[in-house]
Amino acid sequence: MDVNELKLIPLFSEMREEDLQEIINMSVRQVYKKDNMVLIEEEIGSTMFIILSGRVKISRISDEGREVILSILVDGDFFGEMAILDGQTRSANAFTLEDTEMMIIRRENFLQILHDHPQVAINLLKELAHRLRRSDSQIKSLSLQNAMGKVASTLLRIADDSGIIKQGRVEIAHLPPQQDLANMAGTSRETISRVIKSLSQLGYVKKEGSKLIIVDYDRFRQDFS
Repeated sequence: MDVNELKLIPLFSEMREEDLQEIINMSVRQVYKKDNMVLIEEEIGSTMFIILSGRVKISRISDEGREVILSILVDGDFFGEMAILDGQTRSANAFTLEDTEMMIIRRENFLQILHDHPQVAINLLKELAHRLRRSDSQIKSLSLQNAMGKVASTLLRIADDSGIIKQGRVEIAHLPPQQDLANMAGTSRETISRVIKSLSQLGYVKKEGSKLIIVDYDRFRQDFS
C-alpha cells in the first residue's frame, strides 16, 4: 500500500503524505475470500475496516430470524467504527460478497488518528451523518411505500452507493441476488422479480445479466423518492 492509494479513500483524502505513511505503518492489509464472515453482531470490537477493493454486505438478524441487509459497501467505504468509538459490541454482521481486500486499523490507533488529525474526525462525522439520513429515508420507504416503491428505493440506494453515471443513466455493474434485494427492501424474492420486470416494461430499467441500468436516473428518482 502506498500513500497515493490511501489518498483515494475519502476518510483520509485531505491528509499530508507523511501523515498517510504513519497510518499505513499502523495498519494491516488483508484479503478476505468471497462468502467470508468478517464481523459478527454482538461480538466485542477492537478493529475497524476500510475496503480497498471488493464488496461487503452489512446486515442484522431480526427477532424472527430473518436477515435484514442495511447496506452493501464498496471501495473506499469503511465499517466497524461504531464499536471503535463507543467501546461497545458490534451492531451488525459483515460478510464479503466477493474477494475483498481491506485495510485494518486497531481501536487505539484509530482513536489516536482522530486525536492528531481533526479533519479525519470531520470526514468521519460527515459520513456518519450521511448514513443517518439514508437510514431515515430507508425507514420511510419501508413504512410508507408500496412494493414497487420499496424496490425502486432500494435500487436507488444501490445506485447512489456503487452505480456509475453515464450521460444521465446509471449502471449497477453487480446487482445483488434477488434474495439480498428482498432483504434490503423488506419484501420477497417473488416481489423483487415481479417489480423489476414491471420497471423494465415501463422503461425505467434494463437488465443485462447481473447488470442493471437505470435508463433515466433523474426521472427514476423523481418518480420514486
